[in-house]
Amino acid sequence: MKPLDKLRRRQALPAVPREELQRRGEALRTALDTGGLHFPPETAERVRAVEAKVGQRTSLAGSRTIAALAGATGSGKSSLFNYLVGEPVSRIGARRPTTSATSAAIWGEEPSAEVLDWLQVDARHHVSDRLPQADVLDGLVLLDLPDFDSRVTAHRAEADRVLRLVDVFVWVTDPQKYADAILHDEYVREMASHAGVTIAVMNQIDRLSEADAQATIEDLTRLFGRDGLTDVRVIGTSVVTHQGLDELVAALGEVVQSRNAAEHRLLGDLREQARALRAQVGDSEPRLPKKVDGELVVALEKAAGVPVVLDAVERDYRRHAVEATGWPFTRWTTKLRPAPLRRLGLQELMRDEDIQGMSRSQARAATGRSSLPAPSPAARAAVEVTTRRLGERASEGLPPSWAASVQDAATPDDRSMVDALDQAVTSTPLESKRPAWWGLVGFLQWVLAAVAVAGLAWLLLLMVLGWAQIDVGAPTWGPLPIPLLMLVGGLLLGVTLAALSRWLAARAARRRRQALAKELRDKVSGVARSHILAPVDDVLTRHARTREALDTAAA
Repeated sequence: MKPLDKLRRRQALPAVPREELQRRGEALRTALDTGGLHFPPETAERVRAVEAKVGQRTSLAGSRTIAALAGATGSGKSSLFNYLVGEPVSRIGARRPTTSATSAAIWGEEPSAEVLDWLQVDARHHVSDRLPQADVLDGLVLLDLPDFDSRVTAHRAEADRVLRLVDVFVWVTDPQKYADAILHDEYVREMASHAGVTIAVMNQIDRLSEADAQATIEDLTRLFGRDGLTDVRVIGTSVVTHQGLDELVAALGEVVQSRNAAEHRLLGDLREQARALRAQVGDSEPRLPKKVDGELVVALEKAAGVPVVLDAVERDYRRHAVEATGWPFTRWTTKLRPAPLRRLGLQELMRDEDIQGMSRSQARAATGRSSLPAPSPAARAAVEVTTRRLGERASEGLPPSWAASVQDAATPDDRSMVDALDQAVTSTPLESKRPAWWGLVGFLQWVLAAVAVAGLAWLLLLMVLGWAQIDVGAPTWGPLPIPLLMLVGGLLLGVTLAALSRWLAARAARRRRQALAKELRDKVSGVARSHILAPVDDVLTRHARTREALDTAAA
C-alpha cells in the first residue's frame, strides 16, 4: 500500500486557531500573575519558558512541521533517518552506534532557514523532490537527535533542548529497550499531553518472529497507555526488510499535511504547564461569613479597651448629672476625683479654640492618641485564638501555601490594626449633649438651697434677737414656724430631688452606654473587616482567579 493511500484513510489533526493559543496563554499568564508566589520557582520558570516558546514558535514564518526522531543508543533511529532522506546523511558511529549532533532533513521548497536558526541546527540537508515520499512529506523538517541515554552529557543535553522545541515526537525503540525506564519515566510520561503529535516506532522488528513482533508491539502500546498516551499508534519497522516504513511515512505525512502540528504541540505544552500549576491550587474556596464573627468582635473590643471606655462613659455621664442636678452644697465633691474620660485621654485632648471648625471627637482623631491601657495578655491571647480559628476555617481544603497565606492574612502581626482600633475609639463622640431637664433641676436645686439658707438665716436672726431679749415673733404655718419649714423643707426637697435625679441619670447613662456600645461595635467590626476579613478575602479571590485561569488554560 502506498503512503499517500494510507494518509487518505487517516483522520487529520483538528484545527487549532491561533486565537485559542493566545487565549490559553493569557490565562496561564494571569494565573502566574495572581498566584505566582504560591508556585515553586522552578515550576513558574518552566511556565514562563513555555510562554516564551509559544511566542517564538508562532512568530516564525511559514508552516513548516518539525519532527524529531528520538531514541536510545542502538535503536536504529539514524538508519531510519537515512532511509527517509534517501541517502546516508546522518553519520552512524563505527565503534558504538551513537549520534553526536542534531541533523536536519528538509522536504519542500518553503524557506526553512529561520526555523532551523531558531532550533540552532547547523547540519541541514534538502531532500530530493524525486523521492516517492517527497509530495507526502512536503513541508517537513525531520531531525535526527543525539541519543537521550548517551554517556556524553552534552549529547543528552542537546537531545533535551531540541525536544522542548519540536512539533512532533517520533519515539524510536527496539525489542531490547522498549520497556526502558529512561524512555518511559523521563520522556514519554512527561510528554503525555502531546498524544496528537506523538508516533511510536518499534524498530528492528525483523529480529523477531511475526508472533513475537505482534506481542512486542502490543506490549509497547500498553506501556504507552500506562504513560498516559492511550491513542498513540505503534508502528513496527525494519530498515533491513522495509517493513512498516511506508506506514511511518504515511503517519508523518498525515501530521505534515494537517499543517497544524506546531499548534497542537504548543497547545499540549500550555495544557501540561497549566496542569502542573493546577496541582498547586485547590478545587474551591471556603466562603467567608457576610458578618464579622461575634466572638472575634468581642475579642477585639476587649483588646481595644471598649469595656473600659463604656464604663468611663457611663460614670462620666452620671458625674456630669450630679454636677448639674446634685445638692449644691455637696456637688463640689465630684471634682475631688478626675473625670473618667479625662483620665483615659478621651475627653478633650485639644481645646476647641485651637482647631477652628473641629468638634471634640475630630480633635481627638487629629491627635490620634488616647491613654487607653494596653491590651492585657489575656485580651491579646483571645484575639490570637479567634483570628487563628478564622484563618483555619477560611483555609480549609486549600493547598499548604495558600492556606498559610490565608492564616497570615487572618492574623496580622503589625501595629496597623492596633492603631485602627484606637482610632475607632478616639473618633467616636463619647460625650452626649446635656439634657434640658438638667438645667431645670439645677435651677430648682438652687431655689431650694436658697430657701433653706434663708430659713437658716431667719432662725439664726431670731436666736440672736432672743439672746438680746428682744421679743420678735416668728410667723407660723399651723403649729410650725415658717423659718423652720423653710430650712427643713429646702433640705429635704433638695436631697430628694438629688436622689431622684441620680436615679434618672443612672438610667440615662445605661441607655447612653448601650447606644455607644452599638456604635463602637460597628466600628470595631469595620476594623475587623478591613484588617482581617478583607486581606483573607483578597487571598481567596486571588486563589479563585488563579484556579479559573488554570482551568481555562488546561481545559
